[in-house]
Amino acid sequence: MSNSRSHYESETLISDRQTLPPKRYGVFLLNDDYTTMDFVVAVLTEIFMLGEEQAVAVMLLVHHEGKGLCGTYTRDIAQTKQQQVMQRAKAEGHPLQCIVEEI
Repeated sequence: MSNSRSHYESETLISDRQTLPPKRYGVFLLNDDYTTMDFVVAVLTEIFMLGEEQAVAVMLLVHHEGKGLCGTYTRDIAQTKQQQVMQRAKAEGHPLQCIVEEI
């Protein structure tokens, strides 16, 4: 008698497995003493597509708490957003830092 599973049994085992959703990653801005609040709000509205009120709220969180969540994404998108922030900050002479953490 063979120990191998029939084609039907193999398909059943595969279809019974659940596909897990992709891991989520948070993109955070970090406070510094030099980047202007206006620049942070501009980054939040233009890169993260936040509304003006929400952008100001996140900017104040960064200012008061030292770190603020800009959004949660899959890893590739989170890393792309991080790169966009870092490139824009560098181009405009700001030391703004942006990190990605698994949520």
